[in-house]
Amino acid sequence: MRDRGFRRSLLFLVLMLAAAIPWTASYSQERVRLAYSSTDAINAIWTVAQDLGFYKKHGLDSDLVYIGSTTISVAAILAGDIHVGNAAGSGVAFAAARGADLVSVGCFINTLVYELVVLESVKSPEDLKGKAIGISRFGSVSDVAAREMLKGVGLKPMEDVNILQIGGASDRAAAFSRGAIAGFPSPPGNVHLTGKLVPYRILVNMADIEKRYPLPFICAVTTKSYLAKKRDAAKRVIMAMIEAGHYFKTNREGTQRIVAKYLRGANKDYLEDAYRSTAKLIERVPYTTREGMKIQLDDALKVNPGKKLTVDDLIDDSIVRELEKQGFIDRVYGKKG
Repeated sequence: MRDRGFRRSLLFLVLMLAAAIPWTASYSQERVRLAYSSTDAINAIWTVAQDLGFYKKHGLDSDLVYIGSTTISVAAILAGDIHVGNAAGSGVAFAAARGADLVSVGCFINTLVYELVVLESVKSPEDLKGKAIGISRFGSVSDVAAREMLKGVGLKPMEDVNILQIGGASDRAAAFSRGAIAGFPSPPGNVHLTGKLVPYRILVNMADIEKRYPLPFICAVTTKSYLAKKRDAAKRVIMAMIEAGHYFKTNREGTQRIVAKYLRGANKDYLEDAYRSTAKLIERVPYTTREGMKIQLDDALKVNPGKKLTVDDLIDDSIVRELEKQGFIDRVYGKKG
């Protein structure tokens, strides 16, 4: 009898200990390779999640790497070198139009906010005619931004104004300073990071446009095959990023410290401008903009007219929908009043 009573007491103790363990610790540590596309504030949701341990909290042993272009990030995801990575809707759509099985499972910034930095001598859009502006690569977000800003001021890309592949931000700044290009698209505040430029001005700021251009911009992208095999891991990535988004929006100084850690030369002017604009844009509920993805898909299908695709082929909202229904987002952000 005493032995039976001892076993019952032991079982009760084990159950009590198990109940005391936080639910997040019950995950086995899933190894995931993740990628972000820039070291500036716009991409910082990825690094905030890494530095504050949100991936680990949700049972992920994360290896976060920097890949400085949507097109290269897409190639790494398709090759299986990256499990979930940042890619804009343009990269997803153009890859899918060529037969890739990419899908966006969540977007944390769904709009394109860039500035067009031009030579001081460029006083109006007309002054850009016959000149060139520099981007990173064709099909990249900087390419989309350049084309939209030119169209927004009544100029025809590649007709009125040439677009050149130059490389990263430092390459574009160098080409600008030596006069090889007359302008370049730059994320908010980034002009403060370029060092001593030749005299410049901001010709267009997309944030000042009344209706912002919809674009799946900062998005968690994977392959449909990975999602089918490792959906729980992908879900945990999104959970970690939702927590990172909340931290970003509510902890200015902490976020700025993390941005400064990854972005060399991040000065006070940059950190203030970039934080202020980015914090406004981060989605509480990170659904991918269907309107924005439709725009990118239509452009991709012009290049590959025989391909039959719909927006539903490029977006899987099921994880975000599930987290919203389960109340996870309300627990992180607090219920809306």
